[in-house]
Amino acid sequence: MKINKTLLCTLLLVPVLAISQPSVDLLIRHARIIDGTGNPWFYGDISIKAGRIREVSRHIDSAGAARIIDAHGLVAAPGFIDVHTHLEGGLFGGILGHPTADNFLFDGVTTAITGNCGGSQTDIAAFFHQLDSVKVSLNVATLIGHGSVREAVMGRDDRQPTPEETRRMEAMVEQGMRDGAVGLSTGLIYVPGTFAHTEEVVGLARAAARYHGVYASHIRNEESQVTQAVEEAINVGRMASMGVEISHFKVGGKANWGRSHETLALVEQARKEGIDVTIDQYPYTASSTNLGARLPSWAIAGTQDSIVSRISNPAIRKKIISGMLAEIRRYQFPDFSFAVVASYGADSTFNGKSITQINRLLGRRAGARQEAETILDMMVKGGAQMVYHSMNEKDVTYIMSYPFNMAASDAGVPVQGKGMPHPRAYGTNARILGRYVRELHVMGLEEAVRRMSSLPAQKFQLTDRGLLRPGYAADLVIFDPELVTDRATFENPHQFSTGFSYVLVNGQVVIEQGKHTGVRSGTPLYGPGYSH
Repeated sequence: MKINKTLLCTLLLVPVLAISQPSVDLLIRHARIIDGTGNPWFYGDISIKAGRIREVSRHIDSAGAARIIDAHGLVAAPGFIDVHTHLEGGLFGGILGHPTADNFLFDGVTTAITGNCGGSQTDIAAFFHQLDSVKVSLNVATLIGHGSVREAVMGRDDRQPTPEETRRMEAMVEQGMRDGAVGLSTGLIYVPGTFAHTEEVVGLARAAARYHGVYASHIRNEESQVTQAVEEAINVGRMASMGVEISHFKVGGKANWGRSHETLALVEQARKEGIDVTIDQYPYTASSTNLGARLPSWAIAGTQDSIVSRISNPAIRKKIISGMLAEIRRYQFPDFSFAVVASYGADSTFNGKSITQINRLLGRRAGARQEAETILDMMVKGGAQMVYHSMNEKDVTYIMSYPFNMAASDAGVPVQGKGMPHPRAYGTNARILGRYVRELHVMGLEEAVRRMSSLPAQKFQLTDRGLLRPGYAADLVIFDPELVTDRATFENPHQFSTGFSYVLVNGQVVIEQGKHTGVRSGTPLYGPGYSH
C-alpha cells in the first residue's frame, strides 16, 4: 500500500501542535487576591484566556501559560470603575482625541462611566461607533444627559417645555437607552438643567426607567439648600421607580460645613424605605466646574452673546453682582479667594491663580465687589474652568466612611501641561488607597476595592465586571498597597499616580511597570436597554 507521506507528516504534527498551544494567555501567580466582594484577601493565582478570567484558585499549574506575571508581595484586584467622568471633551480634551486615557489607567481605572452632570453625546450609537473606530485603552459606558437633550430640543432657554418638546426629549432619552446608555444624568445646577422643574426630570427619568436605567444627578444645590436638593434626587427615583446615584456627594460653603450628617441621613432613610440610593465622591476638599457657576443661573441663559449683552448692561450687571455677593455671604466667604482658575483661554497667565490674586494683578481695589467685576470681565471673554476650595475635610472623611459610596474622579482626559486641572483627574483612586485607607484607616483595603469595583458594577449593571470570577472580563489591577500614592497636587497637577504595577483591560496588559504599553483593548459597555 502506498503511503501519502504528506498526510502522514500532517497527522503526526497535529498532536505536537496541540501540545504546544498555550493553555492560557496569562497566569498571575502568588498574588494577594482581593476579589471585589469585600471578603478578606487570600494568596492565589489567576489565569486568563481570550480576555476572560478562566480560573481563580489557591494554585494553578503554570504549564502551558503563554506568559506569567509573578505578583509576589502585590495585590491583584478587579479593575476600578470610575462612575463619574466627562470623557466627551471640553477644556482638557476628550477620549476620542486622547484614546490611551493615561490619567485613568495609571490610577487603576479600567472602566469609566461618562455622560454625567446632564452633559453627554445625544447620539449614543454614534458615540460608541467612534469609540470602536479610534480604539481606546479603557472600557467606556455612558449615561444620556438631560441637559444635552434639553439643549438639543429647546436651546438654553429659561422656560418650561411645550408638550411637543417634552415628547421629543423623552423620545431622545428612550433612543439613547436603546442605543446602550446605562441611565439618565442631570446637572440641575447648570444651564439649561437648572431651568427644569422636577416634573420634567421625572418624565425623562421614567423614559430611562423603562429600559432599567439609573438616575445619576448632580443635584440642584450643594450648599445652603443641599438637603432640599438631595430630597429632590431621591424623589425622582421614588416617582420613576428607579435607582438613584447622587454624584460627587458633598456640602460646600463654610456656612454648611458639618451638614454631611444631615445629607447622609436622608440617603440612609431613603434606603430604609426601599429606594436604591447610592452616592459617589472624590477625595478632596475642592470642587471643579466653570466660572459661570458663580453667577445667578438666569444671567447665563442662552448663548454667549446673550450673556455678554446682560453683563454689558449697567443695570443688569449691577443686579448680577448683587446676586454673586449674596451667594458668598450665605457661604460665609469674605471674598472670591476660594476660586482658582484651572484654565482660562483668554489669558493663560491666570491659570493657577485665585480671583483675589487676579484682581490684584489687574490693579483693582481689594474686596469682593471688585472681584465680582473681574469675574464678569472674564465671562465676557469666554469664561474659565475653575477649582473651588469650598469644602471641609471632616465632611469629606465622614462621607468617605459611608459604605454605599463609590469613587469618582469627575474628570476628563487632561492634556499634559495644559492648564491647572483639579488633581482628581490623576489621583482619585490612589488618594483613597493611600490617604484614606493606609494612613487614616477610614476603611479597610478590601472595602475600598469593593467600592471601586463590584459596587459600581452592580449599580450600573455591568454584569461581567467588578469581580475576580471565572467567566468575567479580565479587567485587573496589580498594585502595592504600601506604595500606591497620588502625586498630583493643586500646584502641580499633571502627575500620574504611582504604585500600580500592572493594569489589564479585557485581558491585555495596558500598564506595565510604570509605562503605558500602547495597547488599546477597551470597549464600549452597553446598558440593559440595548436592543441592537
